[in-house]
Amino acid sequence: MTPQLGKILVLLGLGIVLLGAFLWLGGGSLLGWFGRLPGDVRVERPGFRLYAPFVSMVLISLLLSLIMWLVRRFGG
Repeated sequence: MTPQLGKILVLLGLGIVLLGAFLWLGGGSLLGWFGRLPGDVRVERPGFRLYAPFVSMVLISLLLSLIMWLVRRFGG
């Protein structure tokens, strides 16, 4: 394992912790749209609940892909 990989893993872990703290402390209201877009599946019946946010996950995937592309392009 290289030192560079260790640094990336630590930074990724810190990013996840910061995001979790932000959402836990009330920043979750910014994500009120998540799971409520057209194309997201939500089925609720007595004793059964299905939640599949297909479109929301595609948007998040596109956003993360754009961020990774920008990091590779301009980050060196």
